[in-house]
Amino acid sequence: MREISPGEPFPIHALGPVLRPMAEAIHDRVQAPMAICAQSVLATAALAVQGHVDIALPIGEIKPVSLFLITQAESGERKDACDRLAMRPVARRQKALRDEYDIDHPNWTDEKTIWEKQRDAILREAKRKKGDQTAMRADLKALGPMPPEPLDPLLTCSEPTFEGLCKLYGRGHASLGLFTTEGGRFIGGHGMTEEAKLRTATSLSKFWDGAPVDRVRGQDGTLYLEGRRLSLHLMVQPKVGDLLLRDGLLIDQGLASRLLVAAPESAAGTRLSHELLLTTEPAIERHCDHLLDILTKPLALAQGKRQELAPRELPFDYRAAAHYVEFADHVELRLGKGGELEPVKGFGNKLPEHAGRIAAVLRAVEDLDAAAIGETDFENGIVLGEFYAGEALRLNEGALVRIQLHRAQQLLDWLRDEWEEENVSLPDIYQRGPYAIRDQITARQLVRVLEEHGYLIRIAQGAVVAGQRRREAWQIAKRG
Repeated sequence: MREISPGEPFPIHALGPVLRPMAEAIHDRVQAPMAICAQSVLATAALAVQGHVDIALPIGEIKPVSLFLITQAESGERKDACDRLAMRPVARRQKALRDEYDIDHPNWTDEKTIWEKQRDAILREAKRKKGDQTAMRADLKALGPMPPEPLDPLLTCSEPTFEGLCKLYGRGHASLGLFTTEGGRFIGGHGMTEEAKLRTATSLSKFWDGAPVDRVRGQDGTLYLEGRRLSLHLMVQPKVGDLLLRDGLLIDQGLASRLLVAAPESAAGTRLSHELLLTTEPAIERHCDHLLDILTKPLALAQGKRQELAPRELPFDYRAAAHYVEFADHVELRLGKGGELEPVKGFGNKLPEHAGRIAAVLRAVEDLDAAAIGETDFENGIVLGEFYAGEALRLNEGALVRIQLHRAQQLLDWLRDEWEEENVSLPDIYQRGPYAIRDQITARQLVRVLEEHGYLIRIAQGAVVAGQRRREAWQIAKRG
């Protein structure tokens, strides 16, 4: 299989005056690839500001500033260390919320018990008076509604199903993050099984779009979620990322076009001991304090609601708006037949919006009360958007190595490491082989691939394999 061509360096300068120092500080301290540091910082910033502002695009649409990021890197690239530092303000805010919850929930339980007893007393009194509806209604109105349960203190979750995420939104905060350094647990979890994959992908796309999400179940009733925001950052190993990025269903459904993917080269071999820059620790603490301040601010809620967001609109100033139109036209010309972005047309269609969302995050994290996105903000958004477009093209080049080749490699590994016979037949493969190969058609296709590459040699007269006479059989070529 062809090696994927190396990617461009992450354009760290485009992260702006707030996020760039933090990404550089993490890079200095952890010595992970810069793209990993930057992805963690950008994702955390999106989570912090998405509950406060929406982006007003020059084309007249209002969209969330939420970002869906995927960081693809091998084990040992220090993804966890990067994420722990970037997510430190979120962890601090979540701990404070949890401490409040530990106090408020027992108090609420007591208040709820008192309210229920008072309500029961009103109903008993009405029954004693043989159904005095007028007095009962007045007493119930005076009693008021049951005290609201304290919100679940979670701000992030790592491997939810669609149903689980909906339940969390129903009892928790309106602005959440799906963040994990073990993205394989989500991609391989219950929410992404063949039966649930489309439902999960559609729901994630709706959250990205800012559209209402509904859920109707016989036992649980109806749940309607409006005014919710979700940012996503999955850190995955390349083979796991392939399962997500090369999934035809997710490509057709549109989730893949909403993902900002970075797959940096390994930093192994370059991480020599060194003294930290004098600016590193102060930059980390300064950034954490700044983001914690944003996370502590009350969310922009709809009138009379405590779990429905109504973020203010953040528009483009007139220079940035004109630049947006120019960039959108520039992208459109690259989407046509033979155009640079034709292989990633789905992503390309959303590239102007991606650039705008990133620009909005950069502006809001610098000044949450900013009146508009400036031209410099959008120029930085374009630079970062073009970086992600380059990554999409590069990884698409790798996707041309079809999933069939990956399964063929999986089969070859099984033949060499687990199959003890010198020869093999099709039934041996689809009855005893890797789990992904469970039918004769797939097995025959993969055998043909291994034949073409010289790893299997057809035995013209057939052979006895594992005690069974097989009309079709292949000899397994020895290593080397």
